[in-house]
Amino acid sequence: MLLSSFFAFLLSCRRLVRPAGLLLAALLLTQVAQAQVQLRGTVVDKDTRETLPFSSVVVRGTTRGTTTNADGEFTLSVPSLPVTLLVSELGHLKDTIRVTSAAGPLQLALATAAVALPEVKVGSYPFQLVDRAYRQMRAGYRQKFYGKAFYRQITRVAGQPTELQEVVWNVKSSNARIEGTAIAQGRYAAVPSITNFSNFSLYTRSYGLFDANADTTRSLALLSPNVVQNYLLELKGIVASGPDSTKGGIAEITFQTRPELTKYKSEGTIWIDIDSYKVVRYHMTSPNFTGSTSNPTQKFRDTQLEIEMAFRNDDPAVVVAPLEYMKVNLTANLTSPGKAATPLAVSSFTFFYDTNTTPTTIPYARVSVEDRDLAAIKALKYDPEFWANNPVVQRTPVEDEVIASFEKRGAFGTMVKKAAPKPDVQIRDGRIIR
Repeated sequence: MLLSSFFAFLLSCRRLVRPAGLLLAALLLTQVAQAQVQLRGTVVDKDTRETLPFSSVVVRGTTRGTTTNADGEFTLSVPSLPVTLLVSELGHLKDTIRVTSAAGPLQLALATAAVALPEVKVGSYPFQLVDRAYRQMRAGYRQKFYGKAFYRQITRVAGQPTELQEVVWNVKSSNARIEGTAIAQGRYAAVPSITNFSNFSLYTRSYGLFDANADTTRSLALLSPNVVQNYLLELKGIVASGPDSTKGGIAEITFQTRPELTKYKSEGTIWIDIDSYKVVRYHMTSPNFTGSTSNPTQKFRDTQLEIEMAFRNDDPAVVVAPLEYMKVNLTANLTSPGKAATPLAVSSFTFFYDTNTTPTTIPYARVSVEDRDLAAIKALKYDPEFWANNPVVQRTPVEDEVIASFEKRGAFGTMVKKAAPKPDVQIRDGRIIR
């Protein structure tokens, strides 16, 4: 029964039930109100007790989960207790914990995993793993996921923060990419600068490891039928994923485009589960940044684009893994005739949450080069209550110096609730008149 219907039911029966019935109804209402339980905690290294950022914490057997922030902290809402959490982080052994109470913060400790090379022909093995990961991703691509994503972007020019954008999207995704978004909330801060990025989220919303609509016979993507002809691969080792280091694990494979490829260059690392062939994480850097500015005299030099994607692959019961987070960073020098080059950096982080497989009626829009991030934010009515004490926003706190810099210059647009205008003060005949 829906909560609103339950309230209506109570009101309509108010004159018919006895006090004992009212007490029972109140107890039922309390159970409804307590349907969501928020868990808080930290993931640490079992030996060093150092925190483990970007660890995965998932309710076992479901797609409900989260990642720890830069300080190893997490918050996770669950329907009820008890639950079994599956905790993992590359370089550490997976572990489970049975949670029966949310009275205090949890501390989840992971043991360091052993790294070993398999007793196979190392030269061909990474190509086999990447090829099977491609086939697994292609086979599961039809499974779509629906949920929300929190996106934060910070621009720095000459080391100083000049832009801050935060957006919550309703998002449709697959096991390889974002399929479409619909903006739900947004806020920003900015100061005058020599340049700004009007659609940097394009990279987050358009980049993917596989696209069913692309011509894979001509693809330069790592996950394609062309991996042998386009890439050099090296197996760095296999990280054990469980207590038995002789079974299963995550293969760490470095890649780089072959020297004969002159139009596209990239290098990075991909982590693949050797049992399921699911991609666990992908990290790539490339000098192939194609952005331009509205000022024809400005040029980007020495560009470096960095993209990282992580997937929620912590439970074998989940056949197709949804996105967990994405990071996109750009560094470059901005040049103008007769002026010294100005270093700039843009960083974005996207965290996916409330992910499930139930379709919605939300009109998700595919990304377009015509999209403008700030215009989309300004088109929405700012809701300060949405952002106040929002656990999803708080789990990835903005650096203190960024906030201080914007506050000092009064640069917050819809970032903060504006104070009510003060009444005019006039003094007449020695009296204050308002």
